[in-house]
Amino acid sequence: MVDLQVTLKKRGMLAALFILAFFLASPCPATAFSRTERASFQRSIIDHRARLNPDYKKIERKRTDYIIVHTSELGRDLTLRVVSKGKCFRNGRRTHGGHTHYVIARDGRTYRIMDKRWIADHAGRSMWNGQTDLSRVSIGIELVGYHYAPLTDKQYRAVGLLIDILQDVYHLDDKAVLTHSQIAYGRPNRWHKRDHRGRKRCARNFIRAKAQLGPTWSHDPDVRAGRIVADAQLADVFYGRHTRVAAVEESNVISKSNTAWLIAGEDFDSRETVYQFPDGRLFSGDQIGKRIGWDRIPAKTVVLLNQTGSMESLKSDGPVKTIAGGITAWSLAGKSYNHRTTIYFLPTGGIKNGTMISDWDDLPVKTRLIIGYKGPFAVDKKRSAYRIAGAGYKDPKTIYYLPSKRLLGGNKIEDFSRLQAGTLIFLPAAL
Repeated sequence: MVDLQVTLKKRGMLAALFILAFFLASPCPATAFSRTERASFQRSIIDHRARLNPDYKKIERKRTDYIIVHTSELGRDLTLRVVSKGKCFRNGRRTHGGHTHYVIARDGRTYRIMDKRWIADHAGRSMWNGQTDLSRVSIGIELVGYHYAPLTDKQYRAVGLLIDILQDVYHLDDKAVLTHSQIAYGRPNRWHKRDHRGRKRCARNFIRAKAQLGPTWSHDPDVRAGRIVADAQLADVFYGRHTRVAAVEESNVISKSNTAWLIAGEDFDSRETVYQFPDGRLFSGDQIGKRIGWDRIPAKTVVLLNQTGSMESLKSDGPVKTIAGGITAWSLAGKSYNHRTTIYFLPTGGIKNGTMISDWDDLPVKTRLIIGYKGPFAVDKKRSAYRIAGAGYKDPKTIYYLPSKRLLGGNKIEDFSRLQAGTLIFLPAAL
């Protein structure tokens, strides 16, 4: 009788251990946020579904295996328009929108673009662990920003909450959360002779820990299986011994180590990718091969993605740059966007330096800026342009802001004796 009781106790303990192990191994993740936080976040989501292109064909997703994180490579307003209404290319081609389920702005505001049960056209040519066309089995989340620029803490909190909720709905673990750059693959090109990773650089700057996520896969299953070849940079970012985003050069500027491929991925030769040479010349990606040569792009060339408008609008007036639909302060100034030496001239007439800007995406279209300047210095009866700028007063890099709100280089001023009081002068900070 005693032996039987002991046996039953042992079996009971084994059963308990088995049940515990089952729950520990379950794909359902531990909740990273409280119920109150989740409920508050869900109430805050902005419903953008009414703006979805009516031509987008809604197809219900049969299963959900993954959550895919993207960076939009645009500012907020244009991101919302593109993912909802679709892309309009310079060659006249259009898409029908429905390019993601959610958009998260840099201030953390989250937009519901379409009902999560529908298939969103967000992953394109994709593969993970042998499974292809991941748009059909995944939720897409767009983070407003660039793959070479830091995301904000508010974005990380919002995306962490959103992922936490979606994981609970679809019973997904942290390894089911991937970035677009991990799953996208491309056909052979001048850099790769076989199908390969690197087609997209999307969200290579996504730091999982900041979104309350555990580690990603330790390897790329499709590379290991020989289905595709690795992209060296992305492999180092996601699966390297010292996995960290800091390994990535955060820039959209061509250098010896930062090629067109590393910046733009498959869009390197796209008509919508624009190369802005240091001398001011502009070329679209489909012009570089024939007119310049991919190995002859000069250092310090700026690469601009998703430029669907006229290239004429990208031309700058010397040192003066202008924020347009597809051009943001980060596109133009990079990490210098919030420096004291970056000066913004708002459409309303206000002037701010970078330290007065909360984020690069907060600036309105038609804002002008100059990078690497000090000032302003006001012209008055006692201080002429020459007294302020010295021998450089006629230099094109000396910028004059006239009371009429015009910005002119020193070489464009016809008569300095007629400069109005209140004219402001900005000098290169190196002077």
